[in-house]
Amino acid sequence: MEKNELFSLEIKQPDEGIKKASKERWDNIAKPLDGLGEFEEMISRIAAIQGKVIPDTSRRALVIMCADNGVVKEGVSQTDSGVTADVALLMGKRKSSVGIMTKDQQMDIFVYDMGIDSDDTPKGVINKKIRKGTTDFLKDKAFETTECLEAIETGIDAVKNCRDKGYTIIATGEMGIGNTTTGAALLCAICGLDPEHYTGKGAGLTDSAFRRKMRVIKEGLKLHRKEKIFQPVDSKEEMLEVLSSLGGLDIAALAGVFIGGAMYGMPVIIDGFISAVAALIAEKLVRGCREYMIASHLGREKGMAVIMEELSLNPVIHADMALGEGTGAVMLFPLMDMVTALYKEGTRFEEAHIEQYERYDK
Repeated sequence: MEKNELFSLEIKQPDEGIKKASKERWDNIAKPLDGLGEFEEMISRIAAIQGKVIPDTSRRALVIMCADNGVVKEGVSQTDSGVTADVALLMGKRKSSVGIMTKDQQMDIFVYDMGIDSDDTPKGVINKKIRKGTTDFLKDKAFETTECLEAIETGIDAVKNCRDKGYTIIATGEMGIGNTTTGAALLCAICGLDPEHYTGKGAGLTDSAFRRKMRVIKEGLKLHRKEKIFQPVDSKEEMLEVLSSLGGLDIAALAGVFIGGAMYGMPVIIDGFISAVAALIAEKLVRGCREYMIASHLGREKGMAVIMEELSLNPVIHADMALGEGTGAVMLFPLMDMVTALYKEGTRFEEAHIEQYERYDK
């Protein structure tokens, strides 16, 4: 994919007429108006995305992007980068956390090697390796712009493949030791934030290691943002440069998944912090992508709330989670199923001979 091709993408907005009809359907169910809160809005948004009042979320795919991050060399993580390949191998066998959690769900999992730091790709993992891990962003750009565009295109193609195979909704996941560091660095660069306030402990750090992580992010921002260190990104060109300088190939590929969702009219579920950073990047690169995003949960990382506000999305699960892999995204499905059952089969006011509630907030 060329840069100009990415920047020229135009996103068709979901069908507002379908969304209105969906909301009317909710209002006709014998219950208090908006009684299921954000879940009602979620189903109506999915209906609008799919262009049908009764949406279909039965064919589910989980797309997981895996890559290593050179910044791990700075001691920002409790474990070394070899764990990325180990967990990816478990993912390929469906024996990682998300694989076990979804063993009784009808869901297919597609795990991609975007940049695991090993010569081989684990069995059961799709080999799309661009390079063996990124460069330490304190030494140089994390990866080249051409490599960034290749990762984004891989994410877009992953969605196209899912659509062509008949999947109707995609959940996102990731694996990459050190990616809460790249994620926090990207968020601070994108929004002009101070890492002192938006760096989290990731999978767990001592106080001294946590201070080192904040210092590494600050130094990375100084190196790559220079005089713009506390200024938000204000152009697509700048966004691509920031992603290439501070990001990971997992995040770039996930940004492509969110762009692909908007291009191909498929709802894509945001998982935790890393996935959310990718979603924000997608919106910065291609306006309108947020309309195709579904927020699952408000993760533990400090920047999650900022991203949700930036995207004007409301996650429905608040459980202080920080596992990754797509675990929060897939936890949304059982809740969605219960809500959808009521949406499809709920007793109408006229059937129950109950006077319908009137809406006074129009």
